[in-house]
Amino acid sequence: MASCAEPSAMGPEPAAPPLAGIPPLEDFEVLDGVEDAEGEEEEEENLSEVRPLEDIGQPPLEETEQPGALAREFLAAMEPEPEPVPVPDEWLDILGNGLLRKKTLVPGPPGSSRPAKGQVVTVQLQTSLENGTRVQEEPELALDLSVPLMDVGETAMVTADSKYCYGPQGRSPYIPPHAALCLEVTLKTAVDGPDLEMLTGQERVALANRKRECGNAHYQRADFVLAANSYDLAIKAITSSAKVDMTFEEEEQLLQLKVKCLNNLAASQLKLDHYRAALRSCSLVLEHQPDNIKALFRKGKVLAQQGEYSEAIPILRAALKLEPSNKTIHAELSKLVKKHAAQRSTETALYRKMLGNPTRLPAKCPGKGAWSIPWKWLFGATAVALGGVALSVVIAARN
Repeated sequence: MASCAEPSAMGPEPAAPPLAGIPPLEDFEVLDGVEDAEGEEEEEENLSEVRPLEDIGQPPLEETEQPGALAREFLAAMEPEPEPVPVPDEWLDILGNGLLRKKTLVPGPPGSSRPAKGQVVTVQLQTSLENGTRVQEEPELALDLSVPLMDVGETAMVTADSKYCYGPQGRSPYIPPHAALCLEVTLKTAVDGPDLEMLTGQERVALANRKRECGNAHYQRADFVLAANSYDLAIKAITSSAKVDMTFEEEEQLLQLKVKCLNNLAASQLKLDHYRAALRSCSLVLEHQPDNIKALFRKGKVLAQQGEYSEAIPILRAALKLEPSNKTIHAELSKLVKKHAAQRSTETALYRKMLGNPTRLPAKCPGKGAWSIPWKWLFGATAVALGGVALSVVIAARN
């Protein structure tokens, strides 16, 4: 490659000989500065076709595509559009009937979890009526159904219908009948429940009493399924094996509490038409206390519901003998006696119809006594026996 240097002050240097194969400079066609009349005329004629100056600039973007633009455009076209994120419902319908709802006010901290089955929870609770009046009550059923759906540390608003609070009776003096409640609940802790085997006698009594009172509240609201479940939990707390020694007084206290829970359990099972289970619960009570009037009355009622009037009437009479002034037992016994008499008359009419004499049974023959046929059989049997004895004596004499 030739290099261009600045001219020397000494004068012009001699011209270098032309390189071989390259024509001299003057032989090259010079395009700049050549004036041609015909070319000027053509340029003047074509000026109308030349675009204005402002139109001449950078080519459009689509003409100068960047490398990989088509691939990116293809991938973008193939990528599915993201689906819109659904807006979460603020209120959670816990049971699907709109009567018990939960709304999170303050979520639990990251990593928090819901309480597990069998754990004991601690909550901070503020209860109010629908008009905003604060009340000092703890509707256990509403809490039992809503707290398991909360995270530890979460604060939630729960609206509960009267069905899950205090029902048509209300709770005097603050809760009117058919009153719905608003609960602001904060779930503080959730720890494992106590080991029943390690509970002392008084702790066992306190736990069973809480379960029994919870069952009584469910029974008053006519929620017999939950009532039976609470009584069953109380009985399990009483009858579970213990590794801690208890005094005789504590054992007697637990026995009395067990009898109460079994009686209430039988009442709930009777309301649910679970007659076999109710009969078993009454029998367990009578094993401990044979003269328990409530158990005798409910057992007789269960047998009557099953149509066993002949068994139910003596049991109710025994209960009435223990408490002659009980009007409920009087009324139930009178009703059963009437039903039993009607049942016997129906059975008698049915037997007569089956025998083909619907009016009266066939009369006995006056000439024959009750022992006429058996005497004939007895005489024949005696003759056979004597013949056998005589034959055996003859055979023995010959031998």
